[in-house]
Amino acid sequence: MTSKKDYRLIPAVLEQSLSKDWSLAVHEWMIRDCTEDPECATQCICGKEGIRYLFSIKNIKNGNVLFPIGSSCIKKFERSDLTEQVCVYEKLFKLTNEFSKSAYIPFTSDFFSKKLLTFLYNQRAFKPSSFNHGQPIRDYKFLLKMFNKRTPPSTAQKSKINAIIIHSIVPYLKSKLYNQV
Repeated sequence: MTSKKDYRLIPAVLEQSLSKDWSLAVHEWMIRDCTEDPECATQCICGKEGIRYLFSIKNIKNGNVLFPIGSSCIKKFERSDLTEQVCVYEKLFKLTNEFSKSAYIPFTSDFFSKKLLTFLYNQRAFKPSSFNHGQPIRDYKFLLKMFNKRTPPSTAQKSKINAIIIHSIVPYLKSKLYNQV
């Protein structure tokens, strides 16, 4: 069923797409960036007010950009890759907000996901060090292993998790926070 918001979203997307068929046009778009509006004072292109996550999407065929578009509208594209990216960005903002509040980030599913760890790895958040023998992928794989673990990590594993968070993820988050100011 089509909602009133869809009546604004679909024409806005189609107007900026090469294809004028919704089922084809949705495949022309990719997420370019995302920012957060903690005051939720922004309006989506569909007309919905009070959106927190402001996505910028770019048409890969003609270069057109739509901004701001909310996560709910991106999910209406019904593309699993875009929906996954939305979830990663939302986790990233939650992680950044937690860090800005307390400077401590627990390694829990409240703040981390496998997809977020992969995103952080692809963003080069993991740094070469003597602990990972100059290979950041070792820290990434270790955190994935710990995330998948069914039993609580040992004391040594907890120490390593905290060291990776402090020496790799926190500096990445600090750079993200610094760039927002």
